[in-house]
Amino acid sequence: MDTITLWAFVALAAAAILVGFSKSAVSGANTVSLAIFAAVLPARESTGVLLPLLIVGDVFAVYNYRRHADWATLIRLFPAVAAGVVAGTVFMLWADDTAVRTSIGAILLFMTGVTLWRRRAARKAQEAGKADEAGKAEKAGEGRGNARLKAGSYGVLGGFTTMVANAGGPVMSMYLLSAGFRKLGFLGTSAWFFLIVNVAKVPFSVGLGLIDGDSLLLDAALVLFVIPGAFLGRAIVDRINQRLFERLVIAATVVGGAQLLLR
Repeated sequence: MDTITLWAFVALAAAAILVGFSKSAVSGANTVSLAIFAAVLPARESTGVLLPLLIVGDVFAVYNYRRHADWATLIRLFPAVAAGVVAGTVFMLWADDTAVRTSIGAILLFMTGVTLWRRRAARKAQEAGKADEAGKAEKAGEGRGNARLKAGSYGVLGGFTTMVANAGGPVMSMYLLSAGFRKLGFLGTSAWFFLIVNVAKVPFSVGLGLIDGDSLLLDAALVLFVIPGAFLGRAIVDRINQRLFERLVIAATVVGGAQLLLR
């Protein structure tokens, strides 16, 4: 890994703060971190540097919301996620830096589009007075076959995107929200999900050469910024202007994703 300039380190440190913040407050902030890491570092290697930092953030998230996980949902998801991780590993075996950078940019833009679509659909349902009823009916009355198909499709996509770009968050958010999870159940289930999945990804990343001595040295410096980010998110999570923050995150993600595609 090439020598990192002061300004590049400052950018990575800001992204590391967002990693901790996203795990404790607003998960969408993490997409900005992905774009920054892939822009400052070689895109392929950036995924290996970011993974240990995400795991540190996951530990804080599990500590805060550990009692609110839905383990039946997690068990249903994991087989499909494993298949997606394997598919992502195969892709990373032949993908060069340009292919990975383009893939990360495309994934970020795609997930942003899906997020906007989901928010619009939820807003329309809420205006019609059917949001709560639809969520409860789906979670209570969803057939076994449909539930398995839904978990399988989201799980494979989530596993692939998290292996290639550490970008499984939007996929899992869509799945959990569509299943009718409330705030604490959402936070607890996603916290355990990403801690388990990210730890499981470590051997794959080491085998691909994405995590090595140089990347861990950089992680040792950047982890100091993840921790205050996590505490900051926990302290102000209830006071955030959610709508404004989400708009800023989406705008930054679009700019970052476009920059990666055009670079």
